Amino acid sequence: MDTKSAQGALQDPISPPLYLAFELSQKQWKLGFTIGVGQRPRIRTIQARDLPALQWEVQEARRRFRLPDKGTILSCNEAGRDGFWLDRYLHTQGIANLVVDSASIEVSRRSKRAKTDKLDVDKLLEMLIRYHRGERKLAAAG
Repeated sequence: MDTKSAQGALQDPISPPLYLAFELSQKQWKLGFTIGVGQRPRIRTIQARDLPALQWEVQEARRRFRLPDKGTILSCNEAGRDGFWLDRYLHTQGIANLVVDSASIEVSRRSKRAKTDKLDVDKLLEMLIRYHRGERKLAAAG
C-alpha cells in the first residue's frame, strides 16, 4: 500500500458513538453525555419531559465532542415513571435506548454511598459504555 492510499484511509475515520444517560425525576432530568472512558462527561439539567430541550442538548453534545449530526447515539435510563414512553420516543429519534432495572446498578455494599443525580448519571454512563463493549451484566427492565 502506498503512502497516499494509507493517508486517504485515515481521512474518513469512523466517529465514536455518543453515550447518553438519563437520571429522571418528577421536575428535572439530569443528562450525561460522553464519547467514552477517560472523556469527562458533559452533564446538563433540563426540565422533565422537555423534548425540545433534550434535542437541543443532544445537538450541543455532538458539537462539544465534534461528532457528525447523524452519528450513533446510545442511551440508557432507569425504569420508572418516565421510563417506557421515553424509550419509545428515543427510538423514534434513532437513538438506541436501554431501560435499566434500578436494582442492577452496581453499588458498594461496604460503605455508605453518596446519593446525587450527578453520581447516578456518571454510574449509568460507565455501565452503558461497558454494556456496549460486550459486558452484559447490565440488566434491561423490559
